Amino acid sequence: MVQVARRIELLTTGIFSVMEAKKREVEARGLPVINLGIGSPDRPPAPHIKAAMRAGIEKDVNYRYPVFEGCLELRQAIARWYQRRFDVELDPEREVLVLMGSQDGLAHLAWAYIEAGDLALVPDPGYPIYSASILLAGGELYPLPLKEENGFLPRLEDIPAEVARRAKLLTLNYPSNPVAAVADRAFFRQAVEFARQYDLLVCHDAAYSELAFDGFKPMSFLEVPGAREVGVEFHSCSKSFNMAGCRIGFVVGNQEVIANLNKIKSNIDYGVFSAVQEAAIAALEGPQDFVRENAATYQKRRDVLVEGLAEAGWQIPKPKGSMFLWARIPAGFSTSMEFALTLLEKAGVLVIPGHAFGAQGEGYVRIALTQEVPLLQEAVARIKANFHF
Repeated sequence: MVQVARRIELLTTGIFSVMEAKKREVEARGLPVINLGIGSPDRPPAPHIKAAMRAGIEKDVNYRYPVFEGCLELRQAIARWYQRRFDVELDPEREVLVLMGSQDGLAHLAWAYIEAGDLALVPDPGYPIYSASILLAGGELYPLPLKEENGFLPRLEDIPAEVARRAKLLTLNYPSNPVAAVADRAFFRQAVEFARQYDLLVCHDAAYSELAFDGFKPMSFLEVPGAREVGVEFHSCSKSFNMAGCRIGFVVGNQEVIANLNKIKSNIDYGVFSAVQEAAIAALEGPQDFVRENAATYQKRRDVLVEGLAEAGWQIPKPKGSMFLWARIPAGFSTSMEFALTLLEKAGVLVIPGHAFGAQGEGYVRIALTQEVPLLQEAVARIKANFHF
């Protein structure tokens, strides 16, 4: 066989593969597994979004290649949504780019800016693409520890000056995956000043901005004065509008960064299916009550799990946003992997060990809120029947 590229060796799905194999073993013993590991929305889009998709599928013209950057109508809808939601004004022709899902753009941004030996500042724990994209581009990682005592915010002031001067990219994600933390205006202001001081590009992943609870309203990084000069912000229709399988997202902000990312994408893909773009327009321009109801559903699921598990002695903080719980493993377990495997084998409940997201994730597990309330109640009942922490 031809020798595989060395970059492939930098990628791993090891823990996820292990958990899936263990899941099959447990189910083979006759215990149906409740999967709280997967981070994919389980609810369908609103009816008006599906109606727009159906109408788009019937248009013969939509089966031609779409424009690389996304149709102007969608980019205008994105700009209007940003104005309404964040009071941020965008130029739809220069500061908005449509993506095949935000992960697509996050991965390709590294190709535009990272060369062999370049350094990137990435959150630890963090969503895997933040690190994988840098490694695939030949860059090097400087992990930013996200610690509970700091509200899972990176302490930018602790980054050595020589590291900051060498770095090219700073990735942020709030509300966050996996740690389910949020950031405030003061932190984003600090990030902008830090980027200015060290000539950094800030990449903020805001995919969970519409999954927020208890009246909390996440802000856009671009609301901070000067943010547009140093960075871009990624969004996804997957979480806000339950369109994960449609593969559509967008990036907004610095027009030079948008242009460079578009140059990469114009060489490797032909854009998003036009019918999907029309569905995204309906999502952004149509009634937003579904978005609020969606967030309320996740809040209810959060409460069922957190309050139910507290009765078993497992105390988990209630996050203000995202679709996950980030839970410290109970006393008596030495590693997050040990606890996750024990939970799966005894109770048939699957969660993801925290070290899958970085070294700082050890000692935690990620629990996804992607099952209906009755299944979550069943998960709680099983855990209470098998454990008392």
